[in-house]
This record gives sequence, C-alpha cells and structure tokens, in this order.
Amino acid sequence: MSSKATNSMSRERDPILQKDDKMGAQKIQQLLMAVGTELTEDAARVEAAEYDWYKSHYFNNEQLGKLNHFADAVAVAMTQKFSRFCRGEFNVTVASITQHYASDFLSQLSDKEQKDYYIPFSAGKGRICGLVGISKQAALNWARQLLGDSESEKDQDRDLSQLEETLLLDLVSALVEVFSGIDKSFDLHSAKSIIKAGWPLGANDTEELCKISFDVRKAGSDKSSETYFLILCSELKSITGKTEQYSGGFSEEAVSKVILGHLHKMPVLITCQLASTMITFEEIMSLQADDILLLDKPVDQPMELIVDGRTVYYGYPAKSAGKYAVTITKAAAALGGTTEEIKSSMESK
Repeated sequence: MSSKATNSMSRERDPILQKDDKMGAQKIQQLLMAVGTELTEDAARVEAAEYDWYKSHYFNNEQLGKLNHFADAVAVAMTQKFSRFCRGEFNVTVASITQHYASDFLSQLSDKEQKDYYIPFSAGKGRICGLVGISKQAALNWARQLLGDSESEKDQDRDLSQLEETLLLDLVSALVEVFSGIDKSFDLHSAKSIIKAGWPLGANDTEELCKISFDVRKAGSDKSSETYFLILCSELKSITGKTEQYSGGFSEEAVSKVILGHLHKMPVLITCQLASTMITFEEIMSLQADDILLLDKPVDQPMELIVDGRTVYYGYPAKSAGKYAVTITKAAAALGGTTEEIKSSMESK
C-alpha cells in the first residue's frame, strides 16, 4: 500500500518537476542571451594586422611601389648593358624587392661558407653604402659570355682568372652607373676589386638594407642567373619620397608637447556608475518586473565616473536639455584628488 502510494505520488510529482526544470532551463537560457555568449558585432569586426617585428619595415607599401617602378627602369637599362657587353640579346627583369636588417646577412655568413662574390660601391667619397652580389656560378657564366665562349661549361668550380675578373668588374661598374643614373640624386662608384671572402659593408646589426634582385636571361635560353643590389635603405629615400619623421633636431620638450596634443584629442569612453551590489545567481534567476533591487550605496553618496576601469571623478545625477547628466564634485585619487578632499565631497551633499 505504501509502495503503491509512493509510486503514485512520485508519478504525480514528475510533471511538476519536469515543468520546473524546463522553466529553470528557459530562465538560464534567457540570462545567457542577455549577458551574451558570443562576440558583439563591434568585437567581431575587429581585425588585427600581423606584424613581424623581426623584419624590416623601413618602406611602406606606397614607397615600395615607387621603388618597384625605379627597379623596372633599372632592369630595362641593364638589359642594354648586358646586350652590349656580351654581344647578344638579353632580358633582365626584377625578381624581388625585400627589406632586411644587416644582422640577417651577418648571421647567414657565419652559418655557412660565402657563396657569392661582392662588388661594393660607395656614394661619392663617403663610406660604402651597398654592394652588387653575384653567385660564383653566375660570375663564371658571365665571364665566359664576356669572352665570347658562351657554350663551354668546363671547370664550373674554378676561380675567375685575372682577365675574367677585370671584364666582370667593367660590367658591374656599368651596372652601378645604370643604377645611379636612373635617379640624378645618386652618385655611386663601384670598387676596383671583387670581395671573395668577408662582408664589405660596415653596417650595424640594426641598420636596414634593401635587396633588389634581378633575373638575367640570355635570349633563347631556358637558364637564368641572378644578381642583386644590396643598399642601405636610407640611400633610397629620394626615390621613394620617404622623409624622416624625427631627425634629432627637436627638443624632448617639443616632442612631448606634440604627443600630448594628440592625446588630448583622443576620444575616451566614460561610464557613470550609480552603485552596485552583489547577489547570488539564484536571486538573479528570480528577478521579475516591479522587483526592487537594493544597492550598496546610501542615497547621499556621489556616483562614480569611470574610465578604463578606474574611477576618475565623483558627482551627482542631474539633467540637462532632456538628457541625463552628472554634476562633477571632485576628482578621484587617480587624477590627483586627496583622500580628505574626496571624503569631504561625499559628506557635503
């Protein structure tokens, strides 16, 4: 009897329990929707651009576009030089333009044997500002073509003869003149010898270099060789139109004033917080329309004005032109207000 009665009562209560569970689940779902379980529309639109701090970014995209136009003009002039020196038809195209820190090349030289020949060049009578790099294989191929022996491929690993070095230097000197002649602000002069071992540039690790690589191909041939100009980025400012934002001619006070002026114009979100309180999750679930929620601040205490999670001012509610407003009474400690001043402001109302 008691067993049947218990079972009966249990069965009778089941629908009620199921209903309560269902209502609880609905409230929880509504609460989660109100709080938000997904990114807001503004947050979803935020896109972060990837930035590699280990790579040089001396030139921006617009400046690189100008540099690419300059390199195309150099390639056309180089085609004419190769055709004249090697007595044949050649085609020279821009292979790539990249930016580097000097440390990139120094680490490569320390990790492996030098595989390129370097012919440095300088701007006027100043220090060496760049170099022309040629692989040993390309140097041998060009030397044979300069001698009119374009078909022979013997002794691919041999060193250049003195005659071949002289002819190669003449060709590279002509290429440097081409590079210098496209822009009238250049006055580059190539060295009289080939550097076969060692790094000829005296650049610091953090100095930025631009590498402009060219693909050289003889007409009718499926083989090509590469040469590149490696030059200090600062030497290319006239070509790209880059200007230094700060050259050291301004005082620290002037720079600080400019920065402060920009900061003063930045938009800042300020939040007015009347008060707050701590309640349980169960109490949140039971809240309904017309309920009264008691906050933790007396009515004679000022409200807080908050910026980036920090209270910066205190004030009292007001209205102006039909809108909510706040009458500021005192700055918070974050903006220099003392404890005594803040306490006095709170008690004065």
